Amino acid sequence: MIDTDFLRELNRFNLIVTKRITSNYAGPRRSYATGHGMLFKDHRMYTPGDDIRAIDWRVYARTENYYLKNYEEERSMTVHILVDSSSSMNYGKPYTKFEFASMIGVGFAYLALKENEKFKFSTFDEHVATFRSSRGRGHLAAMVHYLNSMKPRGKGNFKESMDSYRKYIKGKSVVIIISDFLTDPDIVEKAMVNFAKQEVKVIQVLDRVEKDMLLQGDLRLEDLESNSTMRTYISARLREEYKNRLNDHTAKIRQGCHRFGAHFEQVISDEPIFDAFFRILR
Repeated sequence: MIDTDFLRELNRFNLIVTKRITSNYAGPRRSYATGHGMLFKDHRMYTPGDDIRAIDWRVYARTENYYLKNYEEERSMTVHILVDSSSSMNYGKPYTKFEFASMIGVGFAYLALKENEKFKFSTFDEHVATFRSSRGRGHLAAMVHYLNSMKPRGKGNFKESMDSYRKYIKGKSVVIIISDFLTDPDIVEKAMVNFAKQEVKVIQVLDRVEKDMLLQGDLRLEDLESNSTMRTYISARLREEYKNRLNDHTAKIRQGCHRFGAHFEQVISDEPIFDAFFRILR
């Protein structure tokens, strides 16, 4: 089950955006325009080609000079949250990777609401399931209920999912992608092209067992996406080889994200959710 108690601890945080945001919706982020806006800012001298409708005739009556009003117009962004719901995410303790990923996603939706921004929550496996954008707290509660009733299933198709989601990006956005990223790093990098102009946070969620290979001896392993099984013996040497390969895999994912300006962070599903979230926001 998704624990939402940690959301209260997020009240002291804000979404950190480093790229310039523009959009057509009202929100707390401000841009400056000449003409009819929401908040008057100051005046500037008229220059040929300016819209004469913005001239302040009262100032002209006093000074006989043409001045235009500058308005401070509020604009906002949409926070896009995509959570991997393929079968491989249905693993882990005390939370499955899907539950932990969902909590992170809900945390970002909560921050968006706190700042009066819109959020759009989606899950993906072989395809993307999208939900309408919203600023309402009722919508957030409905999303938590939906995620609690969901069971991860199917094979993942990361690039196809990201390619198909691209059409939902309107203007500048913040994109949060949460997955275990147990897929080809080259595929992940190619998918990042879809969001090259956006603010992107890529979050890898792993379970402690698969991160540190806390298994040994004669075991039967099951692939959650293909349902295939195999028997194997995990020796100390194999454990070290596995950890080295996983670290190399993660490093390649990180490098591919960085090439497109995306922030990458790895979290483990048994760590305190607030600590993980704090590290992501740093």
